[in-house]
Amino acid sequence: MAAKLKKGDKVVMLAGKDKGKEGTISSIDPKSNKAVIDGINIAIRATRQTQESQGGRIPKAMPVDLSNCALIDSNGKPTRVGFKMDGDKKVRFAKTTGDVI
Repeated sequence: MAAKLKKGDKVVMLAGKDKGKEGTISSIDPKSNKAVIDGINIAIRATRQTQESQGGRIPKAMPVDLSNCALIDSNGKPTRVGFKMDGDKKVRFAKTTGDVI
C-alpha cells in the first residue's frame, strides 16, 4: 500500500504534548506506523562518551504515531491525503484543496 505521509513532508501534530506544533518528517517506519519528526516529541537520553561524540544528556526526537500527524497543505492548514490517477501515474493529493502533493 502506498504511504500517505513520506520523508520530507511538513506535518502538524493533532494530539499529544506537542499538539499544534509543526515539523518535517526525518524518518518513517511503515511497519510500526510511526515517524520521527524534527523538533517534536523530544526526550532526554543519556549517552556514553565515544571518540566521535561527547557523552551526557542528549535531547533526541522520539517516534510518534502517524495517526497523530496531518499533512500541511498549500494554505498552511492540516489536511488528509488521498490518491488519484493522474494520467497513468498514481499521485497523492490534499483533500482540502485538491492540489497534487
